[in-house]
Amino acid sequence: MARKKAYNEDVVLEKAMNLFWKNGYESTSMQMLEKEMGINKFSIYSSFGNKRGLFLESLKGYNKKLNSVFEDLKNSKAGIDGIKHFFYNSVNICKLKGYQKGCLVTNTYNEFSNKEDEIINEQMNSFMNNLKDIFIEKLSLNSIKDRETILKQANYLLLAKHGLSAASRVNSDKEIEDYIEMIFQNL
Repeated sequence: MARKKAYNEDVVLEKAMNLFWKNGYESTSMQMLEKEMGINKFSIYSSFGNKRGLFLESLKGYNKKLNSVFEDLKNSKAGIDGIKHFFYNSVNICKLKGYQKGCLVTNTYNEFSNKEDEIINEQMNSFMNNLKDIFIEKLSLNSIKDRETILKQANYLLLAKHGLSAASRVNSDKEIEDYIEMIFQNL
């Protein structure tokens, strides 16, 4: 008969996600995960397969956390102002207790951009393409701009979002606010 787990998977997954978010995948060791999660390697392997499996589950958990921010953007009818609100919300969510600074998806996108991990790269590309599609949709609302300009602006916003994620790790709230305001002055 299988033993009952002496830990809550959601709780230990949250702890692992925060550790990956803080350190990145490569810099997070199994020993660090054991210590942070409060469980041993056997339990990690039993529940998640391996470090990579745990990381993939962490990314899923992170995306669930951000779901409300993305739903607000998707449902917004405010065009560019809706995107600007999304930028502020994405920074503000990382100020909540237990959250790390920056964006786990952007950090992962940067870390894995030159690695041949098909599943992780597929998830990152899917996330970025979905975000770009939403930007295109919102930029197209009540716009007199041509399609080419909208696509260029969507690319600009996607790159600005990457920059915002990196900046939010080290810059002050005022610097972040100024950065966001300048992004939208340029549209």
